[in-house]
Amino acid sequence: MVTSYPVAATGRDTTDQHHLTLGVEEEFLLLDPDTGRNAPVADDVIAVLPSVVRRQSRLELRRSMVEMVTSVCTDLGQLREQLIRHRRMAGAAAATTGARLVAVGATPVDEPQCDVPDQPRYRDIVRRYGPVALDPALCGCHVHVGVPDRDLAVRVCDRLRVWLPVVQALTANSPFSAGTDTGHASWRSVQLTRWPGVGPTPSFASADDYDATVAALVTTGVMIDDAMVYWYARPSATYPTVEVRVGDVCPTADDTVLVAALIRALVATMIDDERAGAPVESVRDCVLSAAHWRAAHEGLDGTLVDLRLGGVLRPAWEMVDELVATVSPALLRHGDIELVVAQLARLRAQGTGAARQRRIHARTQDINAVLADLARQTIEQ
Repeated sequence: MVTSYPVAATGRDTTDQHHLTLGVEEEFLLLDPDTGRNAPVADDVIAVLPSVVRRQSRLELRRSMVEMVTSVCTDLGQLREQLIRHRRMAGAAAATTGARLVAVGATPVDEPQCDVPDQPRYRDIVRRYGPVALDPALCGCHVHVGVPDRDLAVRVCDRLRVWLPVVQALTANSPFSAGTDTGHASWRSVQLTRWPGVGPTPSFASADDYDATVAALVTTGVMIDDAMVYWYARPSATYPTVEVRVGDVCPTADDTVLVAALIRALVATMIDDERAGAPVESVRDCVLSAAHWRAAHEGLDGTLVDLRLGGVLRPAWEMVDELVATVSPALLRHGDIELVVAQLARLRAQGTGAARQRRIHARTQDINAVLADLARQTIEQ
């Protein structure tokens, strides 16, 4: 099994190197340990972080969220070390405010305070999108893989489309909302569809085509700027990377490393296919959206849509096995195959984050017991 994470890429072309660069951004909730409600203490948490870690933290649209960002990595062990360090330090900082740091994809109980930080862009977002911008907090895991050639990055995103529902299912970690089970493994995915810039990546012919389309969307007013393109995979607006942002934040650092390793291998495989002139799988947008809905609903506990076969339903773990088989040459090339195999065996035994939460809730009938266990998983390795 693999363990590694990407956030940004270097300025050099890494696509011909033995390792593609990686970077990871993880968003976390800050929760009241007594009520389970979101705690609006992000400013205080970031203020008490050690300075070296504070530089790798970010405030988000919600005062109950904090984001931690790794540096550029080539080795999964290096990535894992950073993820664990960031989680532990952010968890310790949260404890000083009386809150818990929790890796969960959607607000599990309630967000009493929904005002945004006093920044011009955030105020503009609230004016533009109204109540959608005041929805309870959502937390994702964004994986960056270094692909500095933007035309290549756009074509890679096109090729990723058939596999991203499988990645989404792997990361499902938000079954609860308002203290009850939503029936979805990733409620975050459902909530996010209220935003106009969220969803499967459209197909583009080139970087110029991508840029022209984004500019047109900004002109219409549906997006404030190009940073509000929240498609499931995109050429990063900030770094020379392909950014995959389809997943919920993962319960543990090892879960994140596994997902990052698979995404890096997927990007590497799509680069190989592009350079070899392999045909791109053609998928209707409505069927692609349906595949993502099913991934959010089922996680790995049911069936997923095989988009390569036109929409056939297949057991989720069968799709995971095919994903690994497809990217195994890239996993071998990066030295990640053994780690990925081991971590997938653990995930198969433990289940997704959503499955783990549901087991605890079935046993205790107590949402706070679920959140306490999530808080433990977030910082303990």
